[in-house]
Amino acid sequence: MNINKYIFKFALLIPLLLIFYSSLSFSQTKNTISIIDLAGRKVEISQPVKRVVAIGPGALRIVSYVDQFSRIVGVENIDKRYTIGRTYNMAFFDIIEKLPIIGQGGPDTSPDPEKLIAVNPDVIFVIQLLDKGGADKLYEKTKIPVVVLNYGTLGTFDEDLFKSLEIVGKVLNKEARASAIITYIKNIRNAFSLKTRYIADKNKPSVYVGALGFKGARGIESTQGYFPIFTPLYIKNVADSLGKKGSVFIEKEKLLIWDPDIIFLDLGNLNLVKDDFSKNPDFYKALRAYKNKNIYGIYPYNNYNTNIDTALVDMFWVAKVVYPDKFKDIIIGNKAQEIYTFFFGERGKNIYSELAKSYGELKRVNLEE
Repeated sequence: MNINKYIFKFALLIPLLLIFYSSLSFSQTKNTISIIDLAGRKVEISQPVKRVVAIGPGALRIVSYVDQFSRIVGVENIDKRYTIGRTYNMAFFDIIEKLPIIGQGGPDTSPDPEKLIAVNPDVIFVIQLLDKGGADKLYEKTKIPVVVLNYGTLGTFDEDLFKSLEIVGKVLNKEARASAIITYIKNIRNAFSLKTRYIADKNKPSVYVGALGFKGARGIESTQGYFPIFTPLYIKNVADSLGKKGSVFIEKEKLLIWDPDIIFLDLGNLNLVKDDFSKNPDFYKALRAYKNKNIYGIYPYNNYNTNIDTALVDMFWVAKVVYPDKFKDIIIGNKAQEIYTFFFGERGKNIYSELAKSYGELKRVNLEE
């Protein structure tokens, strides 16, 4: 009789035990991480993340640096065309062209909640399109975690870029890869600083960069003060004397007054400079850089935000030209291939040759050709 009583009590306990262990198992398998994004928002994301979208200028680039395209399930329409100079697009276009469209894309567009929901991502990375309130609203509409990233003010070596890489690494469980990218960039920056920081200005050539794109193609009058490619190399940029950061348009007479030792031209707009040369050859022939054959090309590194990879390639090229004794061992084609391969793996090994086909190699420019 007593035995039956204990059996009966144990039988009553079995459902409770099953419920307990079931809930325990669920809490162990369901893993959620929390991050603070670049808008200062706390975002909780269930792990593992298997499906990813990235919207806004450069968001897809940062994800591709960390995780290539292994989890991307949709792309913006702006990336559906093979685009020379947008290096992640070049590297992964065979994948991109097969993916569904999740919105128009572009710096002045709005996310498309319905198209985002349709591809069922586990997380949405976004740059520039949304502020804190906008990101919260997109989450309310989609119920998909929204993580705001940022390149920062300069777009090359800004701390916000490093924070964004760290966040993507944490969300995608690729922290080692994100850390490797940050270390790679910082090591290059530090190496440049060690070799150039203590060179006296009197021993440096004066330098100008022109034909920089700004809301479209521009001629030689378009330049930048505190040019991001120059500042890590402590270049004596004549445009810095204007005291303005960012894009500046000068009168041609100002360039004659500065008369820099070396001129770099954005190869994306070289055709405009050559057209101008054909109309005004005397202006160019009066420049010291022209007389001494010291006009060189650089690649445009801004294309739907900053190609960090191409910016680094440009830096090595500028360093080699401006400080030949310090960087004489650099073979720019080899260095470019190393950089693109680091960021994109095997898919990056042909990017330099593709850029060279479209823009020309990084070399001295002949305006008369």
